[in-house]
Amino acid sequence: MDKTAKERLPRVPVKKILAELAAAYPEARTALDFANPFQLLVATMLSAQCTDKTVNSVTPGLFARAATPAEMAGTPVEEIGALIQRCGLWRSKAQHIHDACAILASDYGNEVPADHAALVSLPGVGRKTANVVVSNAFSIPAIAVDTHVFRVANRLGLAAARTPEETERQLMRRIPRRDWAQAHHWLIWHGRQVCVARNPRCGACTLLAYCPTGKALSRAPARKGGD
Repeated sequence: MDKTAKERLPRVPVKKILAELAAAYPEARTALDFANPFQLLVATMLSAQCTDKTVNSVTPGLFARAATPAEMAGTPVEEIGALIQRCGLWRSKAQHIHDACAILASDYGNEVPADHAALVSLPGVGRKTANVVVSNAFSIPAIAVDTHVFRVANRLGLAAARTPEETERQLMRRIPRRDWAQAHHWLIWHGRQVCVARNPRCGACTLLAYCPTGKALSRAPARKGGD
């Protein structure tokens, strides 16, 4: 018996949870601004440890300077870095973007491939970034697990995982394939608006009746104030 067959996930009403999320966030989609797969790839690479708002503020200038992978590869790394300085880890991101675009220009006809394995082989591109690109740019079902998806999925009992990779695998088992991409957005929006990292708004959550974590927090006695 393989590992996935041995995993016992929490017994929660998956269909009802997904229906509530769909009703709460019918317009959920990526907050990153992009016009094509290349722009989405670069924007997603920039979004690590950085807000989407900040990414959206720097990408117009970056893409005005380099509108294609070949143009980005021909741009000095220092110049790329100067254009993305407001993003966290900008030095390493500038190098990764430059190197990834050089490969896209030389090996993929100056295009972003609609292939997950090819994407994760690029410098600075992990599973989450590849999943964001294939699902949002090419409409290929995928679940990208960022900090919000990881937190919310495990709090709701949709997953019981210690890593993003485990969370992704478990969500793929429990959520219908046709809903993978949209469920990713639902979980992100819920994590940003209600199920925040600290002091989640359980009292305002329409999923409270189904959420093991929320019910446990609601039953916990209030802490007394200090002296």
